[in-house]
Amino acid sequence: MRFLKNVLFAAAAAAAAAGAAGAAADEEKMKMNELPTPCVTVEGITEYRLPNGLKVVLYPDAAKPTATVNMTYLVGSRQENYGETGMAHLLEHLMFKGSKNYPNPTAEFTRRGFRMNGSTWLDRTNYFVSFTATDDNMKWALGWQADAMVNSFIAQKDLDTEMTVVRNEYEMGENKPLSVMMKRMQSVMFDWQSYGRSTIGARSDIENVEIANLQAFYHRYYQPDNAVLTVSGKFDEKKVLGWIAESFGPIPKPTRTLPKEWTVEPTADGEREFFIRRKGEAQLVAVGYRIPSALSDDYEPTAMAADILADAPTGRLYKALVETGMASQVFGWPIAAQKPGFVMFGALVKKGDDIEAVKTKLVDEIENAFARSPVTAEELNRQKVDQETMFERTLSDPEEFGVDISDYIGLGDWRLFFVDRETVKAVTAEQVDRAAAKYFVRDNRVVGLFVPTDDPKRAEIAPAPSAEEVVSRYTFSAKGAEVEAFDASQDNIDRRTKLVNVKGVKMALLPKQTRGGTVVVKMRFNVGDNASLARSTLPLLASAMITRGTKTMTRDQIEDAFTALKIEGTPFSFTTDREHLVPALKLMGELFTESTYPQKEFDTLLQQTIAGFKARSDEPSTKGRDAISAHFNTYPKGDARYRELLTEITADLEKTTLSDVKGYYDRVFGLEKGEIAVVGDFDVDEVVKALEADIVDRKHAAVPFERVVSEYRPVAPARFVIDTPDKENAMLFARVDLPANLADADMPALITADWIIGGSDGLSNRIVNRLRQKEGLSYGSGSSITIPSFGNRAKWSVGAIVAPHNLAQAEKSLKDELAKAFRDGITAEELAEAKKGLIESRAVNRAQDGLVASNWVNNLERGCTWKFSKETEEAIEKLTVEDVNKALRRFCDPTKLTFALAGDVKKARDAGKDFTKE
Repeated sequence: MRFLKNVLFAAAAAAAAAGAAGAAADEEKMKMNELPTPCVTVEGITEYRLPNGLKVVLYPDAAKPTATVNMTYLVGSRQENYGETGMAHLLEHLMFKGSKNYPNPTAEFTRRGFRMNGSTWLDRTNYFVSFTATDDNMKWALGWQADAMVNSFIAQKDLDTEMTVVRNEYEMGENKPLSVMMKRMQSVMFDWQSYGRSTIGARSDIENVEIANLQAFYHRYYQPDNAVLTVSGKFDEKKVLGWIAESFGPIPKPTRTLPKEWTVEPTADGEREFFIRRKGEAQLVAVGYRIPSALSDDYEPTAMAADILADAPTGRLYKALVETGMASQVFGWPIAAQKPGFVMFGALVKKGDDIEAVKTKLVDEIENAFARSPVTAEELNRQKVDQETMFERTLSDPEEFGVDISDYIGLGDWRLFFVDRETVKAVTAEQVDRAAAKYFVRDNRVVGLFVPTDDPKRAEIAPAPSAEEVVSRYTFSAKGAEVEAFDASQDNIDRRTKLVNVKGVKMALLPKQTRGGTVVVKMRFNVGDNASLARSTLPLLASAMITRGTKTMTRDQIEDAFTALKIEGTPFSFTTDREHLVPALKLMGELFTESTYPQKEFDTLLQQTIAGFKARSDEPSTKGRDAISAHFNTYPKGDARYRELLTEITADLEKTTLSDVKGYYDRVFGLEKGEIAVVGDFDVDEVVKALEADIVDRKHAAVPFERVVSEYRPVAPARFVIDTPDKENAMLFARVDLPANLADADMPALITADWIIGGSDGLSNRIVNRLRQKEGLSYGSGSSITIPSFGNRAKWSVGAIVAPHNLAQAEKSLKDELAKAFRDGITAEELAEAKKGLIESRAVNRAQDGLVASNWVNNLERGCTWKFSKETEEAIEKLTVEDVNKALRRFCDPTKLTFALAGDVKKARDAGKDFTKE
């Protein structure tokens, strides 16, 4: 093999350098262009290998007219060295800046309507694109991935702007108590192992990393023998294998050797505790423990113990802390990693309450609950069914599988997905009890300072086995499920959908084969009038209370019913499968009609809701949005069209009683009028019968439904500055209202203009290009236009996340960019790319069953079909530059916009960049 590797490398290098070769080199070149060799097939998913070491995983599924190309590199924050923290993530950003033969990929993503992203984690980095399944799109995506692997620019000029973008992302995390807690937990948890470093990295490393270090990191790890290419969705396997050979085959197998890892974290020898002291409106206590690698036999029992403790509302921590009123929320997350990782539990505590008492109770429940009361069969089965549903849903969606499989690839082998599925099924209650007793112990705990002890309780963590060893224990099935190749065109959606009207409730029923027999249900009931809908807190709490208890079921029993029926979502919007759909609808009928609104559950819900609102009340995003909303409140308080501010909602919640909420449910909520859409694998007649028997018209409202419609009223432009002390991140908002309705002739021009200015997917529109790509001011920015179906109050909004010291420049740059667009308009090239990107993006959306169901609900409410969508796209295709410029000038004048700037004034002034004055 060494000889073959060297010959292939030499042949490729010679071909690239000289363009000529003898008979032997020609033979080797042919080998490089041979189709990848199949290695193993599991449930219809096949792995191939190229001579250069690249692994290729193909998951063909023609159910949707989309495909996904995902490249996973076996490198994450774990491989970073001192002074280079965050480098794997920073490199992820730079990879989208272009390569030799694909110099501007983000613009091409937008032009083609691609959905794209990348992510960095402990053990891996991945990049994916999802798109309408055409040969041209697929070939372009594979070519881009291959070129990015070896020819990415990784240039200083791109680092100069992207560094500030990544730093802005870091600052965004610093605003969130839970994000800060997670970083600190990792750093205190590990003394030497690299999992002690957050993936985002240290601020100083982000700001000062040398381009040479990034380039070296790229050349070392971004190579075919350290990567796995996954292609899923609708595609021709033979063609794709040929294109893969053509794009990736010429890349030589590297001769470098990857660095060895020899650092092993010593066994913990005492509990630790740390404090974070920052401004905020809620307290948070967290408890962490180191646990085995995800490849270890002990991992799943340990993770299962964490889930049994932290699940809500059935988990033991919820019962001990939330139901007793000590905490408003609890959580627990086991981190699956290739090396020994960790689990973190936590509780959100009301400001001013005794956090020490909560800490004591939390620790006691984690470390002693299983000793006092071993795991029950009910608890274990609940978690197994939840995870079984998760595995089924992931496998049923090729796009989700194609991207999520990166985490298993990061552990060492994509087939670990199936190993994990079978491992979960085999976990016993005794294994869970034993794992909790072994790892959830005092000396392995992180909540306190180091305390010497004569009675150590140490948790020895065994080395992780290899992925090959774990995989070798299992026998895999090579056969996968077959599903329908569904045509997601508007004409076919209309043709395949049965429209029914049952007692005033309109239904759109679209049966089709789906992987795993999945089916999506969306229900909207039209209730209330202006007076009864004036307090937004009442429908908010009333809808949440529906799942808190009925005449025959407790909240726990309802939660268990959701698990047993494989329901994901809410009573109004959920996913299940063909087998469980009818009983799921019967359950929803009981929730809608037999809810009892228990006082204890209401008290818990109210506490959780108030705590959640208060926790984000000092965020720049909250304060900025509220300033904008207050200015655009053209209707008085007491009118349903008045937009309540967070402080007003919180104050109203604090005086809301169960009687108020129950009164809303009794008088206002009804099932007489509305829209229901069902999309997926089901029998139409069975579903209509079930809906009529259990839901439709089964509850009548005393208050007749009267649609509340907002009319356009002019609002003068203004500028608001909101100080948010001690917040690392800042927000820039802008808004203007305009008279418009979806039925208007210029609606297609309005949405196209917004797409060009800031509303497009991905990283290529005028606002993103200016604030992020060119100037590096914002991690996330863009615009959206909201056009109503009823009434004519439309709005165009802009938002950007920035650092406080960049807020003034961001405002200036945004105004300048909008002024240019208003003055000069768009170009013919921009319009052509927008037409293609917008229409392709809408096509991708039509391949998502949930979005199809949601749009059917909207169509039913408006009294139209998908013909309206088709006509909209036909109108977009006919738009001229003049049409779009005319529409653009209805909202893009910066002198007519209202701006809100929310950030830490002191931080900005200290940096010499005061944003309080224009």
